[in-house]
Amino acid sequence: MTGATIDHMISVTILISALLVAMMAFNGLFASAIEYDRNRQVANKAVDLVNSICLSPGSPVDWGETNDTVLGFGLQDPDSGGYTLSPYSMMRLSSVSSGTQLVEYPPDSGVFYNNITANFGDAILTPLGGCLNYSDVADLLGITGDYGFSIDVEPTLNVSISKVYGYGHLALKVDVTGSGLPLSGATLNHYLLQVTNEGSATVVPYFGVSQTDSFGSLLLEYDGIDEVNDAYHFIVYVSLNGLTGVGYYSQDDLGDYPQFIVPLVSDYDDGTVIIAHSWGVHEYAETPVPAVTFNATFFVLTSDFQLQQLELVNSSTLLNYGSKNYVTTTLPTSEVGILFISYEWNNYVGSVVLPWGIGTLGISPYFSSSTGSAGYDFVATELRQVTIDGISYQVKVSVWSLSG
Repeated sequence: MTGATIDHMISVTILISALLVAMMAFNGLFASAIEYDRNRQVANKAVDLVNSICLSPGSPVDWGETNDTVLGFGLQDPDSGGYTLSPYSMMRLSSVSSGTQLVEYPPDSGVFYNNITANFGDAILTPLGGCLNYSDVADLLGITGDYGFSIDVEPTLNVSISKVYGYGHLALKVDVTGSGLPLSGATLNHYLLQVTNEGSATVVPYFGVSQTDSFGSLLLEYDGIDEVNDAYHFIVYVSLNGLTGVGYYSQDDLGDYPQFIVPLVSDYDDGTVIIAHSWGVHEYAETPVPAVTFNATFFVLTSDFQLQQLELVNSSTLLNYGSKNYVTTTLPTSEVGILFISYEWNNYVGSVVLPWGIGTLGISPYFSSSTGSAGYDFVATELRQVTIDGISYQVKVSVWSLSG
């Protein structure tokens, strides 16, 4: 009888242990199933968002080109459709998480401009009041409090430009790669805009069409330009088998001075741009440059990557730090291109560009919250190949659940 009782107790113990092991395994499987389902929902939301962003122009459809209130968010170019993004809508996105990227103009006016590229000199300074911030876009997408997201837009082709010394004149090397591999036989439309000082800052353009060698490289020499002291901007547009890219390089002859001129986008509806004396925009410790003469030219970027010059109002005048510290001009709202401003003071010459449409200089916008996806275990990403201003880009939309 005692032996039977012991056997019974052992059997019960084994049964309970087996049940506990089974329950623990079931709980683990159940937790994995819940996590898998949650991650699947995040992945599906990433697909939904990238399609909404890339395949819808938003509402109104031309919100990137106007000052109208945005009722629906999307970045598709309404004039082209498909996976073509608007070059103007991207200019109205603000990822500013602190005041370091903001420019106040006029000083103490309370009017702030957002620096899209965070690089003073060659940047798109747009009115902050006309920009959409992260919270605005999250509300328009209907994901506030449920999902976080980021939008990363980068050129598909990598076009790097470097100066090569030792030729006694300017020599620039262009390297073109795609997915880390050199692209041989790529066609390059290249432009060099030299700034000369002949009583005023005058632009001398150089244009050519070339191809990369078997290493994806090209060396360009400019006999009449000094490799150290001359001021210029160099722009190259690359095309190969339906892929397009852009590279950009510049040099000024300003000594230790910062940029003298700052362009700011004032109004989207009519393309108004403020051309301002830099000492009225930024605070410097040095004595202000008293007077700067400038010449402004707008180059329209055509579909075959030609730059066509367009005359502007108030394209040439003198600015100072006092009574005449800015002028306004108007860019064509129906065209993408580059506003090129050359300037001179006391034999110092320089230049600054404002890309009218982000693709014209291959700008890579990034749009997210201040913290991004840091601290979240699962982040779903979706990639799409698009074009902006005819330039090939890759859009990466990342999504994560805010509920853990």
